[in-house]
Amino acid sequence: MRDAYSVETVRTAERELMARLPEGALMQRAAAGLAAACADLLGRVYGSRVVLLVGSGDNGGDALYAGARLARRGAGVTGVLLAPERAHAAGLSALRRAGGRAVTAGAGGVEELVERADLVVDGIVGIGGKGGLRPEATPLAAAAERSRGAVVAVDLPSGVDADTGEVRGAAVRADLTVTFGTHKPGLLIDPAREYAGSVRLVDIGLELPAEPELEALQHADVAGLLPVPRAESDKYRRGVVGIAAGSARYPGAAVLAVAGALRGGAGAVRYVGPAGDAVIARFPETLVSDQGPKHAGRVQAWVTGPGAGDDAATVGEVLAADVPVLIDADGLRLADAAVVRARRAPTLMTPHAGEAAALLGVERREVEGARLAAVRELAGRYGATVLLKGSTTLVADSGGGAVRVNPTGTFWLATAGSGDVLSGLAGSLLAAGLSAVDAGSVGAYLHGLAGRVTAEGAPVGAHDVADAVPRAWRDVVRD
Repeated sequence: MRDAYSVETVRTAERELMARLPEGALMQRAAAGLAAACADLLGRVYGSRVVLLVGSGDNGGDALYAGARLARRGAGVTGVLLAPERAHAAGLSALRRAGGRAVTAGAGGVEELVERADLVVDGIVGIGGKGGLRPEATPLAAAAERSRGAVVAVDLPSGVDADTGEVRGAAVRADLTVTFGTHKPGLLIDPAREYAGSVRLVDIGLELPAEPELEALQHADVAGLLPVPRAESDKYRRGVVGIAAGSARYPGAAVLAVAGALRGGAGAVRYVGPAGDAVIARFPETLVSDQGPKHAGRVQAWVTGPGAGDDAATVGEVLAADVPVLIDADGLRLADAAVVRARRAPTLMTPHAGEAAALLGVERREVEGARLAAVRELAGRYGATVLLKGSTTLVADSGGGAVRVNPTGTFWLATAGSGDVLSGLAGSLLAAGLSAVDAGSVGAYLHGLAGRVTAEGAPVGAHDVADAVPRAWRDVVRD
């Protein structure tokens, strides 16, 4: 599990550790890790040109001490001081003793210096920064983006919000972010994640609480959650998932949801709806009914909404069932909020940003700019588990706790029908016995991996993604 903690939690852990260490020891640990990462990125340190963008906080001190280490190895290091009178004095002294130099940000030729650097180190603002970069730092961030060399951010890119992943103005775009002690939520959530580049975690000895702010599953976590048949298993004991989806206008949504469900670990799939002929033609193993959800037979979970059009009656009938229900697509629009809140069985909602915006009554850009706040607000408002799809998929439970972030997605999954496959896949995991949070998280993880392995840098269709789920499953278990 990859955990991320809030700024307040990190600050508390840092204070507790510093109280037990000699003065300055914690910063030296961070600087050593930062310098090692910079050296790895440079390849050859001797003779390289390194520019440090130095703010007034501890991030600036980390950058100065790391610059001193690189200067001792033969790099030409220049510190660009945004606030010379408030620069970390000991770090600045160390840089100068090692042969580095310092210039003021407003001096002539500084932007050209940044552009010609082999490596630019962003130490402008620390994890406590709010809002975008200040005007005096914006030209340096722009010059760093134009730089011929790599950009390394200290702890997180300056200008992004560490706690929320929001970017409210100009920010540094890094190729690599070297973060200390733990990941911060902003490094895992878009839009800030896009600014972070690759992320390298340096252990500095922080002792952190058991409950993180954010967590990302990894292969071992997913492998431990996947349903596995036992000797006594039959198709019913493995779980039966019902799919109430599709319409005369959108029969393909039903086919794709069933495709995902058949690959999600449940023992059988029941389909209810007007697209039965299309479903049975593609997947003859499906149990098809046209008598409505109440008369379809026993299921352990329902999926409703993909391609449903205006069939509110079917959505309402599914929500009345006393089993876990996944609501997607048209079902999100048709579901009565009061009915969802009143349900006793688990509910998993899977909106994309546009659907989430409609449910919250805000503009889509507000959801995309503040994804963490949006998914938590939806989960609380509906009393449900919410999977917010997108470039970083988030899963939040109405009871609070850590929000799950999925690290496996690819932009190629932004294709028609991909969400229908995910709905069926996650619904099948619900029927197999996973909780709503785990079903959403594991479903998103496998769905993202399937998208990666089938795309390999080229466009894919939703059916390709469904076909690749077994390969992704095997990769997770094997690794």
